[in-house]
Amino acid sequence: MAHTSVMPEETLRCWVSNPNGLYVDGTAGGGGHDYLLLERHPQVRLVAIDQDPAALRAAGERLNPFRERVTLIHGNFRRMRELLSGAGVVAVDGILLDLGVSSPQLDVAHRGFSYQQDAPLDMRMDPANEVTAFRLVNTKPAEEITTALRDWGEERWASRIAAFMVDARRNEPIRTTGQLVDIIKAAIPAAARRGGGHPARRTFQALRIWVNDELGALADGLDSGVGMLTAGGRFAVISFHSLEDRLVKRRFRDWNADGRGLVLTRRPLVPGQAELNDNPRSRSAKLRAFQRR
Repeated sequence: MAHTSVMPEETLRCWVSNPNGLYVDGTAGGGGHDYLLLERHPQVRLVAIDQDPAALRAAGERLNPFRERVTLIHGNFRRMRELLSGAGVVAVDGILLDLGVSSPQLDVAHRGFSYQQDAPLDMRMDPANEVTAFRLVNTKPAEEITTALRDWGEERWASRIAAFMVDARRNEPIRTTGQLVDIIKAAIPAAARRGGGHPARRTFQALRIWVNDELGALADGLDSGVGMLTAGGRFAVISFHSLEDRLVKRRFRDWNADGRGLVLTRRPLVPGQAELNDNPRSRSAKLRAFQRR
């Protein structure tokens, strides 16, 4: 499960305040940020959480050299307090959330995240989730689909795409990503498809957010995690689209205003040109950090 971690050095600086502390990664993924943390700080202990079993296995394999200092937990970071309490953890020195979909999830066709490969419509980060993209696309009314595409994908042609989906599924279920891409291309006028990247990008983003309730999970995870930080403990979040970044910015600002701590990043940190050249998928990443009083 090869994955290039975004802004590794910047993330470590924002995440770590106590070189002997206990840290949580709520989105362990391939374990890249975690490996750097454990390698740089020999006294640090880590709890690595991920809702994707494949990602958690990959993290465990990568972090095997440090296994005595690592606890792996399968679960959604929105239940962070409950998951940590179940592992006997009552307070932590830092929390990291690296949001969005990982490169391995995009690149494994059968997961259904990518509009570049034909595969079953799925998009679940946790295979135990009962909600799939197939279910939403084939059962939800046009009005609800329109709202999702507009609000979470910022899709200009949301209502037209939703109408085309509903019309198409009257003949047969929309089963694959390839079918959905064709519907989206048919719905968006040719002139509008000539620029702005792949025409299905925004719709696929919106469906993924909807399937996994990503914004709801983020709000819950932020609220659940901040109360577990020790004095001086830090909350670092890497986001990949404006809706996530806006939510994080507002939460950190509110916590600063009510005296819970200090926002460390007046403006979000972003990848430098060298990183963008090596990892184009990092182009939309923004890193914000907050420190508890």
